[in-house]
Amino acid sequence: MKIISTNIGDRKEITYKNKKVTTGIFKYPVEEPIFLDKEEVKGDEISDRKHHGGINQAVYGYSQKHYEYWKPKYLELEWNFGMFGENLTIDELDEAKIHVGDNYKVGEAIIEATLQRNPCYKLGVRFNNMKIVKQFWSTTKCGVYFKVIQPGLVNVGDELKQTKSSKTNPTIADLYKQQKEIKGIK
Repeated sequence: MKIISTNIGDRKEITYKNKKVTTGIFKYPVEEPIFLDKEEVKGDEISDRKHHGGINQAVYGYSQKHYEYWKPKYLELEWNFGMFGENLTIDELDEAKIHVGDNYKVGEAIIEATLQRNPCYKLGVRFNNMKIVKQFWSTTKCGVYFKVIQPGLVNVGDELKQTKSSKTNPTIADLYKQQKEIKGIK
């Protein structure tokens, strides 16, 4: 697995259902390395600390391959990496093969897979279409949240090299399916 794009977002105010909301989902690729810290990516806006950032959601990774699935469904969009709010766009990230607790050395950092990403209305705002939220739930293309075990810089081209396998734990895709069941989403 290799990093194709490193992405950060700025603080942005949007209007949703006649209310002002602050978000950091409008991420964009950056050319310089990014620093993965214990609870966040330095310089990246996290507006909703209840659902993003923190120890178990410090870094969000999403697969470049998933973009090929989504692009034909939203031809009107101007596509760039970071569209799903990810900090790391990774060429072949596969939620069905990554287990909770798997560790990876990437650049100067060591990261550990922790959770799935559950979509919210802000993804719909980002896509200018709320149907993306239901479509997102109907796949297992949820991306992976990582805990940062060892902070450090990562850059485009850095490879995620597995240093610890946790095959007895559920996969990220398994967690996502469980969340869907718990929430009663069909």
